[in-house]
Amino acid sequence: MADAEGTGGVDLGGTKIQTVVLRDGEVVGSARVPTPQTGAADDVIDAIAGTIHAALEQAALEPPDLRAVGVGTPGEIDSAAGVVSLAANVPGFADRVELGPMLSKSLNGIPVTIDNDVRVGVLGEFKRGAGRPYRNLFGVWVGSGVGGGLVLDGELYDGRGAAGEIGHAVVVPDGRLCSCGRRGCLEAYAGRVRMEERARELHRSGKKTILFKVMKERNSARLSSGVFASALKKGDKMAAQLIDEAASALGFALASAQNVLDLEAIMVGGGLGDRLGQPFVDQIADQMAPHLFTPDKPPRMLTTELRDLSGAVGAAVRAGG
Repeated sequence: MADAEGTGGVDLGGTKIQTVVLRDGEVVGSARVPTPQTGAADDVIDAIAGTIHAALEQAALEPPDLRAVGVGTPGEIDSAAGVVSLAANVPGFADRVELGPMLSKSLNGIPVTIDNDVRVGVLGEFKRGAGRPYRNLFGVWVGSGVGGGLVLDGELYDGRGAAGEIGHAVVVPDGRLCSCGRRGCLEAYAGRVRMEERARELHRSGKKTILFKVMKERNSARLSSGVFASALKKGDKMAAQLIDEAASALGFALASAQNVLDLEAIMVGGGLGDRLGQPFVDQIADQMAPHLFTPDKPPRMLTTELRDLSGAVGAAVRAGG
């Protein structure tokens, strides 16, 4: 029945698939599974479909009640064709994958919309989370890398396709190597992958840290956001140094963005942003302050409200939910 229709939203990542079903703008079902690591795109798409069915079941809805699905994914996006490519962190997605058409086929023709994962996360917070009071908002997601989404005059701003890519703003000319191949980008200092590389470099040089001990205790293969948070809580000096460097770099970049755009609010999310929460956001704000052109009118600094559901909720909103 029409009044029972729901919209699905999927946040696709390299390690997890988070799915929700929205009805009347509210989350009524959710499911989360690890991303298959077989290297086959078909397996990832089957897993996405499985989470959608599980979320529908939790919502007491049937597959015919699903009117549309949105997917937020890393990589280069062709929304019109439903194609993603160069999503190297998602097994099987390094090359061109017809994600939209393939998922739609597995769901018996349900319309599927795809978009960038960070952009839909910001959209979710703007429409259903902490960004609701604002019409001019910059969402910065600090996780494996650093991405962003920009809302101007109440609309998600696309530019020519790369609007909001704050992670590749230069904060240190000729500085550390970034994943994009350039030097000195914000992501080279605040992206978790590059922070881990820096931690390993310092550890090899003889600097003491409990980061890798905590990583083993948590049975993690990497220095996750949770590992950094735990080591920081235990007073680890290297963890504190790396977080300080990240906050400083974010402060430089976001102050410049604020000086150009005069935003009402800036939101910090993503794995590291959500895990470290308000103290991290306050630290970034302190680093921004000396560089603001109008320090008496700073932006409101926000954490996310939906936390790890931001992306899935935003993907559902993007699909019309």
